[in-house]
Amino acid sequence: MGEKSKTASTTIAAPPSVVFAILTDPRQHPRIDGSGTVRESLSGHERLELDSEFGIQMKQGAGYKIKNRVVEFEQDKLIAWRHMGVHRWRYELTPTADGGTAVTETWDLTHYNPVMRAGLMAMFGKKTQKSLEQTMVKLKAAAEEDAAAGA
Repeated sequence: MGEKSKTASTTIAAPPSVVFAILTDPRQHPRIDGSGTVRESLSGHERLELDSEFGIQMKQGAGYKIKNRVVEFEQDKLIAWRHMGVHRWRYELTPTADGGTAVTETWDLTHYNPVMRAGLMAMFGKKTQKSLEQTMVKLKAAAEEDAAAGA
């Protein structure tokens, strides 16, 4: 019944460990945010792992703070977090034969009932898809820059 998620993917010329280092450091999230809403990391762990909580300063119209919790984690392969809603922001990493990384980001609404999911998709689906695609562009640039610098 309707779409359950939005996704965007890219291939990055950097190993999974470099990409994952960016994703697990909330201080770097403004660097890769394609929505333009993430401002800065405010609180929590410098390196995320399962059940880590971290606060982020956001701005969408007015400024606000949001607290997230890591709900899925597999080193150099998978990280997902959620805030007060039950939707998840998931990043899945797969090594490529040439030493790079295939990355897919998913805005996952599968934990909502069909009515709520349809409403969120109608209100935010198109905007979120564009944001995911832009995040992939920024993540690619950041990870390739870090890999070139030997990070």
